[in-house]
Amino acid sequence: MTISMGLLGWIIIGGIAGWIASMIMNRDASMGIFANIACGVVGGLLGGWLLSFFVDVQSKGMFFSFLTCILGAVIVLWIVNAVTSKRR
Repeated sequence: MTISMGLLGWIIIGGIAGWIASMIMNRDASMGIFANIACGVVGGLLGGWLLSFFVDVQSKGMFFSFLTCILGAVIVLWIVNAVTSKRR
């Protein structure tokens, strides 16, 4: 049985994943709720795409999908840090 997430689910899970990733990357103070949501949603898409080369992400369940979102959001924040630190 698969559970499909609607837009609200993507926003909630993305926001939580982006918030956790921002704490991992020490950017929590500089990010707001909309940046956390965007980072989590984009990170979920990126993480799902990257991990799909190695495992079947969709069959692993909600918890694995959540960890995938966090991993992707950390990667997104790492890229943002790399780009913004070169501008300074």
